[in-house]
Amino acid sequence: MKDLLCDGFQETVSECLVRHRSILDVITKLQEATARVNRAVAKSVTSCGCIKINASRQRFPCEICMEQLKSHLGTHIEGELCDQCRDVLETEIGSMLFYLAALCNLLDLNLYDIILKEQEKSALLGVYKLC
Repeated sequence: MKDLLCDGFQETVSECLVRHRSILDVITKLQEATARVNRAVAKSVTSCGCIKINASRQRFPCEICMEQLKSHLGTHIEGELCDQCRDVLETEIGSMLFYLAALCNLLDLNLYDIILKEQEKSALLGVYKLC
């Protein structure tokens, strides 16, 4: 059974997407939306200051196993998003999802199926997936 939320979202995107139906329009809009997400995170640090990025080389003991890495590695983020920055990021991520769904529609891909396959790969490979 297909997930109604993802399928409904893809259908809504298909109905809304009139002006930017070209694959070139969609992939460039997706790239622009992704850049806007990155910019919103940066503005949360540089303009608002609700979060801070304190990045340095990640260090962990040599004898540690892959399953234990998660508890030794940090996110480099200090603080929490304020309500305004959270709203901006949710809006920008929503736009990114819109164009991702549009890309799936144009290429006759099902977003839910893609999410399911990725979840299955992640569950199967666990921490070794990204090595």
